[in-house]
Amino acid sequence: MDNSEKEFAELVRKCKSTIYTVCYMFSNDEDEVNDLFQEVLVNLWKGYGSFRNESRLSSWVYRVSLNTCISLDRKKRKIGKHVPLDMNINLFEDHDEDTRQIQQLYDRIHRLGPVDRAIILLWLDNLSYEEIGSIVGISTKNVSVKLVRIREKLSAMK
Repeated sequence: MDNSEKEFAELVRKCKSTIYTVCYMFSNDEDEVNDLFQEVLVNLWKGYGSFRNESRLSSWVYRVSLNTCISLDRKKRKIGKHVPLDMNINLFEDHDEDTRQIQQLYDRIHRLGPVDRAIILLWLDNLSYEEIGSIVGISTKNVSVKLVRIREKLSAMK
């Protein structure tokens, strides 16, 4: 394993949860999340050599992850819905109140558009408005306005 492969493996180890969180925001299906994760890794690897350190590495990972998931989400919508195989088993099912509230929030977030999903995800991950704007490609003021509107949409959902 050469030096760049070692550096990339370390990057993946550090950012694995971030990548997985972004992927989870774009699908509820475990297999699809794993496919998204793999596609993000491929795109990160393709772009790793050309990363110019003009932004933080974590911001770059977010941007690649979001762009990959948004692009694949758009392709999926063009193709149409697929029917996943249902095994009628949910090994991760939990019935406590906190889990239900978190799941309700994620269900509402999944109903948002891709850009709104990306913005709320970054905000929930405690990124500053400047970082969110940099990753998504909008101004800091626009981030503020969009977050207000997103919160209103989430509150209005049932």
